[in-house]
Amino acid sequence: MKRPRPTVTYSPSFTLVPTYECFNRCTYCNFRQERGAPWLGIKEARALLEPLCGQGIIEILLLSGEVHPRDPRRGDWFQRLYDLAALALDLGFLPHTNAGILTYAEMQALKEVNSSMGLMLENLSERLAVHRLAPSKVPGLRLEQLVWAGQLQIAFTTGLLLGIGETHAERLLTLEAIAQVHREYGHIQEVILQPYRPGNRQGYPGTTLPQEELLELVAVSQQILGPDIALQVPPNLVQDLASLLQAGVSDLGGIGPVDVVNPDYDQPVRSVLQEQLSRAGWDLQIRLPVYPHLWSTVSPRVRTVLERYTTGVLSHF
Repeated sequence: MKRPRPTVTYSPSFTLVPTYECFNRCTYCNFRQERGAPWLGIKEARALLEPLCGQGIIEILLLSGEVHPRDPRRGDWFQRLYDLAALALDLGFLPHTNAGILTYAEMQALKEVNSSMGLMLENLSERLAVHRLAPSKVPGLRLEQLVWAGQLQIAFTTGLLLGIGETHAERLLTLEAIAQVHREYGHIQEVILQPYRPGNRQGYPGTTLPQEELLELVAVSQQILGPDIALQVPPNLVQDLASLLQAGVSDLGGIGPVDVVNPDYDQPVRSVLQEQLSRAGWDLQIRLPVYPHLWSTVSPRVRTVLERYTTGVLSHF
């Protein structure tokens, strides 16, 4: 009897950037712009999203720079996040917001219009030079976000940024912290192992993370995180995807037209990626931005849209 081929999942995605403005100054960043950068308008977002209806896109990733909590525009910024997620939901997409540090009340409100949310923990080390001008990268603040998401039962994605000056021990400490929060709340659906890759706009003189280190970390991550949490790598940022799948990676994240965080690295074309994976013995499979075991956690408003995808719609993609 022929054995079924192993599968690797991904989410058909499109990214909306509410604003590139950010008060953090991470030295590896190729995304941020200064205060005063334009904000994405609702009409502009609608013009981007409406043509995508019926085109196979499921997830709308709302990836925003951060407006400082004490900035008088903070309330307007948050309202824009909410309104953009609501627009995507109303158009039949499943929103996933990653907008940096939020208050408990902001997270609670965004749950109403998001199928899932996320925040890269990056690393719990307090000594990393790349974060010295990034107030919201204080490890305790970011870890608190994971706890709040658990208390609110928000399906959550987090991850590590690898190759920014951290040690192997600090990577393990960060993984263990994620595992501990998940053991308590059970809401972390995937952990991204994202290798640093140099870009054209950064100020960090780092080098590419060796493939051997990434492979080693995949194996260790499986042991620490356990089988409930999917391991994800961005396919445009890794060198030998097949070896990472064999090591235990099971997901490729949201794949869309552009990686706005790493614009120097083109996203793979789905048909080409599918062919490459097939030759390596793997099947590429679509998933939703909220994993099945966490479908029960979404708000009633999100559930209405989610059910359209859980009653056979995925078979048409």
